[in-house]
Parts: sequence; C-alpha cells; structure tokens
Amino acid sequence: MFVSRRRWILKTCGKTTPLRCLRAVLQLAQDTAGHSRVENVFYSRREFARPAAQLKPHDNFDSEVELLDSFFGDGRAYIMGPEKDCWYLYTLLPLEGTVDALEKEQQDVSGEILESDQTIEILMSDLDPAVMNIFSRANSATAADATRASGIDKLIPGMVIDDYLFDPCGYSMNGVAKDGCYMTIHITPEPQCSYVSFESNVSAARYDELLARVLAAFRPDKFIVTVFATPDSEGAGAGRQLKRFGALGEYTQTDAQHCRFSGYELHYALYCKFPS
Repeated sequence: MFVSRRRWILKTCGKTTPLRCLRAVLQLAQDTAGHSRVENVFYSRREFARPAAQLKPHDNFDSEVELLDSFFGDGRAYIMGPEKDCWYLYTLLPLEGTVDALEKEQQDVSGEILESDQTIEILMSDLDPAVMNIFSRANSATAADATRASGIDKLIPGMVIDDYLFDPCGYSMNGVAKDGCYMTIHITPEPQCSYVSFESNVSAARYDELLARVLAAFRPDKFIVTVFATPDSEGAGAGRQLKRFGALGEYTQTDAQHCRFSGYELHYALYCKFPS
C-alpha cells in the first residue's frame, strides 16, 4: 500500500478482496483529509488463473464493475487481449479521440494542471522453476535473502525495500525511492500456477532496460506489459515502442492494443516465448 498527498494505491494477490475496503478507505479520506472528492479511479487486473477460487465480488469482472459503479457512478470498463490472457480495467476516464481534447483534459474541474504520471506493469506467468525455488522457506532463510538471490534489489537502484517471504512459499515487496517513485512485486512460485507481478511508476523515456532486467530476473514463458502515461510525462512515448517491437529478444509479441483516454494513453502487449 502506498499513500501520498493525492493518491492511494493498494495492490494485493491471492484470494484477497481489495474492493471490499472501498467504503472504509473513502471514510478515512474524509476523516483525515477533510474531503472525499475522487478525481479518478484505476482498478485493473489480468484474468485469474483460478477464477472459480476467488471470493465475491472478484468472482467475475461484471460484479467488480457493479460494485465500483455503486461508489463512483457510471465508470468505464475495458477488456484488452485474448480471453485467457486478457487484462481488465475500470476507470472514470472516457476514451478520447483527439490530441487537442486530450491536452485540455489535463486540467481537472478546479482548473489545476494535473501532475505528469506514468506506470509500467509486467504480469508474468509460467516462470523458470529454478528462479521460483528462491521464494520458499526451504531455499531462502529470510525475505532479504530471496531479494538478493533473485536480483530484485538491482531492478531499480536506490529503492528502500520492505520485503516479506511467506511460509512455506510466496513473496511480496514494496520499494520507495527518494523521489517518491515506487516498485511493488508479488510472487506465487508454485510450479502449477507460477506468477509474478511487477509494477512501478519510475520515470523513463524508454522501458527497454528495465523490461530486460525484469525478464532476466524471472525468466517467464509469457508476460503481459501495460504502460499508462500522461502526454507530458517522460514515458509518454515509451508505450508506443511496444507496438513497433515485433519481437523482444526470445519473446514474440502476439497481441497489442492502444487506447487514448482523457489525459492518458494506455498500451497493452502480450509476449510469448515459443519453443525453438
């Protein structure tokens, strides 16, 4: 969980139910900040490996959207990618058609210019068993041991890391840099359902090097990458590169989509490693 002056971020894994905390969070905003006006909402996830095991309202996307709409009104729901590797997004932002309108939407209702923003998310599955073995109590005595052995501490230099190693296996970490940028990783290492999620809002004009470091650390057979960026952010053009790169090392891009929202551009791409 990350809390800043204008933003609250919660990322969870497993069978947790993050949307059930909305009422309490909005009440906390009212009690501590003196207001509860919500400028925007971003709720996203990929298709669950085991959707039938999820608890309500996360048993299906329609239920999640219905709950979110009950708090925020008429939001927008989007589904990107093929069925088994799709990525869901709920936001209050409408799709936008022109650059002029996109730039105008950079002002909120009070006339204040919104800050630049960019986020990269890498959702990896079918990972190298040798890497996943690091994230168990049988092979790592502490979370710090797992962080160093996997190279997570070198993915984005300068991060102050808070990590946790579950028993008997599983791992999560949050990292914060001096400039306020964050990094968060969640790992399910079991071979039958191995999965790693990586997310960061680190500012970068290109994500080639970061993406290469993340893939080298976890060695997935398949991954989804999404890039969300405002037009004035350093990473405004980073997502478009995903469309131009048909291949990324030993990975082949099998699906890619681009959406322009009011104030943001979103790029989705699915990469797979095929047997040689």
